[in-house]
Amino acid sequence: MRNWKTFLLLLSSVPLATASMLFAATAANGSIQPRVIAAIDESSRVTLAGNIHPAATPAHDMGEVPDSQPLEHMQLLLKRSEAQEKELNEYAESVTDKRSPHYHQWMTLEDYALHYGVADEDIEKVSGWLELHGFKVNSVAANRTTIDFSGTEASIREAFRCEIHSYKVKGVMHIANASDPSIPAALEPVVTGVVSMHDFFPQPASVPKAAFTFGPAGSTTEAVTPGDLAEIYNLNPLFSEGITGTGQVIAILQDSDVFSTKDISTFRSTFGLSKFTSGSFTQVHPTPGSGTNNCIDPGATGDDGEATLDVEYASAAAPNATIELVSCQNSSTSSGTMLALQNLLDRTSTRPAIASLSFQICEANIGAAGNAAISSLFRQAAIEGVSLFVAAGDAAGVTCDLGSSAATHGIAVNGLASTPFNVAVGGTDFGDLFANDVSTFWNTTNSSTFESAKSYVPEIPWNDSCAGQLFTTFAGFSVPFGSSGFCNSSTGEGFLSITGGGGGPSGCATGTASTPGVVSGTCKGYAKPSWQSLLGVPSDGVRDLPDVSLFAGNGFSSHLYIFCFSDTAHGGTPCVGNPSGWTGEGGTSFSSPIMAGIQALVDEQHGRQGNPDSIYYKIAQSEYGAKGSSACNSTLGNKVNAGCIFYDVTRGDMSVNCKGTHNCFDPSGTNGVVSVSDASDQPAFKAVTGWDFATGIGTVNATNLVSSSDW
Repeated sequence: MRNWKTFLLLLSSVPLATASMLFAATAANGSIQPRVIAAIDESSRVTLAGNIHPAATPAHDMGEVPDSQPLEHMQLLLKRSEAQEKELNEYAESVTDKRSPHYHQWMTLEDYALHYGVADEDIEKVSGWLELHGFKVNSVAANRTTIDFSGTEASIREAFRCEIHSYKVKGVMHIANASDPSIPAALEPVVTGVVSMHDFFPQPASVPKAAFTFGPAGSTTEAVTPGDLAEIYNLNPLFSEGITGTGQVIAILQDSDVFSTKDISTFRSTFGLSKFTSGSFTQVHPTPGSGTNNCIDPGATGDDGEATLDVEYASAAAPNATIELVSCQNSSTSSGTMLALQNLLDRTSTRPAIASLSFQICEANIGAAGNAAISSLFRQAAIEGVSLFVAAGDAAGVTCDLGSSAATHGIAVNGLASTPFNVAVGGTDFGDLFANDVSTFWNTTNSSTFESAKSYVPEIPWNDSCAGQLFTTFAGFSVPFGSSGFCNSSTGEGFLSITGGGGGPSGCATGTASTPGVVSGTCKGYAKPSWQSLLGVPSDGVRDLPDVSLFAGNGFSSHLYIFCFSDTAHGGTPCVGNPSGWTGEGGTSFSSPIMAGIQALVDEQHGRQGNPDSIYYKIAQSEYGAKGSSACNSTLGNKVNAGCIFYDVTRGDMSVNCKGTHNCFDPSGTNGVVSVSDASDQPAFKAVTGWDFATGIGTVNATNLVSSSDW
């Protein structure tokens, strides 16, 4: 029996906040109370609302799948008690708060499961119910909040009272549930829902080289290489001091292997990174802690280009780090990237301190259970001390329209980047071409390792659309909208695009959209975290994206990234000869792993940081103050103050072209512009002094970030 006298003495000797947490944890250590009390009555059921994918419409419906259709490795998300949820959220904030006694006291997996999992009795009852309906329970996650199970369409219909149908969307076949699932009411206290019953998975946040650029005739593309990156964001002084990522592990979360490991070595040798001899690369496919393996080696899929660029540019920023590609094959209904992260966090040891995820999916399209699963998993990462960097996305502020040529669903963010437990990394472009000042920042010839950047280059929000005001002015128009506006001109219609750096307010992390794919109905965003306080951050009560940004242009302004990717079947090119002929792309897929690499340099000097957002915002608060820092304004280019940690991007916007009535200002003509208001021109969103939706805090001077005394 516990010695309660000793416990009370201990309780009286620690701060009040610590004592309440310790008491809760100690009580939980005895046993977590079961919450499935009533008998399971199949006739008394509750519907799990908000779990129909917007593309699962009658117009796309090709009929129910066969009863024998296999559905492998579905994820049933279990529900914690309200008290557990409250404590976990408090702890997630406290571990990155220097005023807290829990600062950097990372929770072990064992404690996480013991205190904040679901009671064994409840897991047994839920598992038994699944098995009764013909499902196979493959495993229970080590965190005690997810059950991996497999079955068939017949089992889904019987257990969850919904059907799986085939849908043809944009010429591609998918499967999805045609209605919301339901469960017996007795299980509702411990079941959040099935994470997904469809295969509309997140997409890579990378963009091929732009078909057209707006530069003058004869202008050349200034490709960004690792050497350019090191010059522009001031990595070279760190490398000279020996701060190169040695001893650090960066996990790249993927649903594909790289096409060829030779591509990685060719990239490193060509761009001068092979001199960093401690750098290494490995591919792993983490298995769950017990039960049937749900992480199958995916091989090189159509996302192998994404995997390759993530690995290469994480390595460019931290050339002596271990880059660990962590990948699982997509199952019938589960994203391989999410399976990879879950299994990675469920390791009892050797969890990396840093991870990067370069995928995107509209927050309003994920569904209630899916958003809850992402939030829970990312929170676990933060509590276990993992710095998780997520690409803010490549569809400007309209992620629900990803892949379209015009925005029709309004403002929406990447639901993988919008949690309070990760760093959302946005995208910029270089503004030298707009300023007609390319020669100031780029040499006309390359070095032996193909860099040509002379210094820091002024930045603007990445925006490939005719709706951007900078591009509109450059083209000789006063406004992009209206019948005489740029987007409705014969020239401007060639630049109808929603490609740009992601950002915006979280809008549908919980609740259900009344209009599919639109932030509406009972949708609510994640609550604004306490650390997101800075000049420019709106008082909107919700989590706002992005946090920081880095260059992500895809050649629209004659700048893009070059990488070695030789899979010609999936858009690559042979890595031979001058790398100017290699694969060129852009996207926040680059900026996220690069920022993860920069964080590895921070960790090398200061140790594991967990979610570093609180420190980023604290540093920015000191730099920008109440009025902003004119000395750190990105428009200064090579005249920016040498002591700046962040470069404040203040010129340009990320507004893109639109049609319809959702956040679309369209007074006349065919094409309008994405606006906060439908009735007036309020571009979504402008770069301003301090924080903004277009670029967050701004971009970074890596040496000064690592040297900050705030770590």
